[in-house]
Amino acid sequence: MIKKSDFYFELPGELIAQDPLEDRSASRLLVLDKNTGEVSHDTFKNIGDYLKPGDCLVLNNTKVIPARLLGVKEDTGANVEVFLLKRHEDDVWETLVRPGKKLRPGARVSFGDGLLRCEILKVEEEGNRLVKFFYDGIFEEILDRLGEMPLPPYITHKLKDRDRYQTVYARYEGSAAAPTAGLHFTKELLKELEGKGIDIAYVTLHVGLGTFRPVKTDNILEHHMHSEMYMINEEAAGKINRAKENGHRVVCVGTTSCRTVESAADENGRINPCSGDTDIFIYPGYRFKVLDCLITNFHLPESTLVMLVSALAGRQNVLDAYEEAIRERYRFFSFGDAMFIH
Repeated sequence: MIKKSDFYFELPGELIAQDPLEDRSASRLLVLDKNTGEVSHDTFKNIGDYLKPGDCLVLNNTKVIPARLLGVKEDTGANVEVFLLKRHEDDVWETLVRPGKKLRPGARVSFGDGLLRCEILKVEEEGNRLVKFFYDGIFEEILDRLGEMPLPPYITHKLKDRDRYQTVYARYEGSAAAPTAGLHFTKELLKELEGKGIDIAYVTLHVGLGTFRPVKTDNILEHHMHSEMYMINEEAAGKINRAKENGHRVVCVGTTSCRTVESAADENGRINPCSGDTDIFIYPGYRFKVLDCLITNFHLPESTLVMLVSALAGRQNVLDAYEEAIRERYRFFSFGDAMFIH
């Protein structure tokens, strides 16, 4: 048994970052040696000082969609919210809805004075709804006009610039949340790293809302992990495999990139181009097949993300590093500061 409470720490609310910094790469950087637990402090724009020529940096190029739709129930005019989770065929989506009791199968909702409409088709397990959308024109354009960015529940400030909840290399639409460790990179910084001989591999994992789902079981081994779609193309697989073969490090940016490469690898740590769904749950005791180092943000107490980081660097090392970050007033969560674990 591994207890959820083993991953608890006290976090002052004022350390939860509510707004992104003006300069993405100006975030602070806590550097953690996973073997000794030694900690040092730096600025993210100096991340290149910790990377070596031949290292392969793995980035998740998913793009967040403005998945939060506010509408009215057509028969009563009641305000409702429909949150897009996963696209199916024929304009059918799996969604989260609020308030659930008002949106039973057959209910119809209108958004933007009828520019977009939907009908609830079915209630899924865990209360999610399958809905079918009706519209004239291009769905993505309408969504861009009517949808709001799905900021995490702990961010209460309104986002002034939508692009600040996207990485500068976001490409493929499909996420309900940003791969936030990547928010620290600028195009100039990426160019600088490539100039230093660091290989950059782009993979895709569409982040689901399950990333915010709390662990409810006392024994984490009983936790049911959410499933997310991922894809690794031939170019990315080749770069990652080449780094491993030549004795260089694979440095994943964010827990999503980590989960992608670890899901795709065979038992020898080799990656073949592939796509599929993964519900991999990484916690202490896990043996990493591909990842050597991790760039990540600071995560919620008792979350699956803290468990993943603890699997890499050791639970006590991570809790001690978090304690140091709290003492040093680091900014936490999505718009917060970063950590490099090597």
